[in-house]
Amino acid sequence: MPLNHTHVIYDNFVLANEIEDQYNSHLDLVRFCTVDNSLVGVAGDKKLIHVYQATNGTEKLAMGAGNTKNIEVSYAPQEYVITLAQNRFPYYDEEVMKDPMVVPVGLKHMATDMFNTVQDEIFAEFNKATVKVHTGSTSTAIAFAHFADAVAKFNLENIEGVEIFAFVNPADMAALRKTLKDDLKYVESFVRTGYIGTVAGVNLYTKRNADAGTIVIGMRDAVTLFNKKGVEVEQERDPNTRLNEIYSRKYYLAALTDTTKVVKIVRNAPSLIAAAIVGSPKVGVSSALTLTLDGTPVGGNPTYAYVWEIADTVDGTFTAISGATTATYTPAEGDAAKFIRCKVTASVLGLGTITTAPKVVAAA
Repeated sequence: MPLNHTHVIYDNFVLANEIEDQYNSHLDLVRFCTVDNSLVGVAGDKKLIHVYQATNGTEKLAMGAGNTKNIEVSYAPQEYVITLAQNRFPYYDEEVMKDPMVVPVGLKHMATDMFNTVQDEIFAEFNKATVKVHTGSTSTAIAFAHFADAVAKFNLENIEGVEIFAFVNPADMAALRKTLKDDLKYVESFVRTGYIGTVAGVNLYTKRNADAGTIVIGMRDAVTLFNKKGVEVEQERDPNTRLNEIYSRKYYLAALTDTTKVVKIVRNAPSLIAAAIVGSPKVGVSSALTLTLDGTPVGGNPTYAYVWEIADTVDGTFTAISGATTATYTPAEGDAAKFIRCKVTASVLGLGTITTAPKVVAAA
């Protein structure tokens, strides 16, 4: 490292000493997640974490009818690798003699940069949310109803005393304030950096590097920061060249440990997962087939109306049949049942319609 060329320094002390604000976000995301300080190990060690998920099970029932499906909780083992975050700050004695701000600025940014690195990984885990509420199009504003729908996804009996928070890109804030108007309340007990108000029980915070057009809503149980306590600091000095080097390092890993505790509001239209056919048509056999979606629409809503359409041949005309997320169909006997095609359209007020591509299954 060439002498006296480590940093750009002031030649004139008349210049004002200013320290740049280099935080990617002023939010300390550690307070928004669960912290586990029991982490042991070194960089590269693997940790197996159980990531919890839950299935939807709410059904609309006629009188005398009962549920046909349950809300089921399961976990999937997810492998994470312990991260070592380290940074280095070198400086020469001569640089400090010429500009004493070199060291305090460098040390401050060592902490800032370490902070940003850990925060980015925490937010990346929140950003993995798979449960979504869609506005219907990119031009539709995010409104009170979308926040209410997002909170409903948590399946909480009572949100009293439960902290639910959301991260909002600053560019979206003006539009959100205009849309929410009096629905956006300011709660004095939540006066913290970045807090802008509460809507539908959700405390909103600005976050500089949040995605525009997407609001991430979560609870503390969603993400866990597995942390090895403390930050190691080490300093080296070469007396011959008068080069000083300071290292700081931290061992940690951030993990999305409960996918049921984080939801996204996305300013776009949902997509519909392709239809699947259980079994296959058989030539000359008139047997019922089960038609099912591989999944409900992303951000699915129980008020979706489904229209299934079936064709007995690849080039045949589609015919509508009844069904919701599943349907049954009995193909005609003979050569007409060599192939079957199905597609499904889902529609809901305010979201328009979405249709799968036709699914073709050959006869057995």
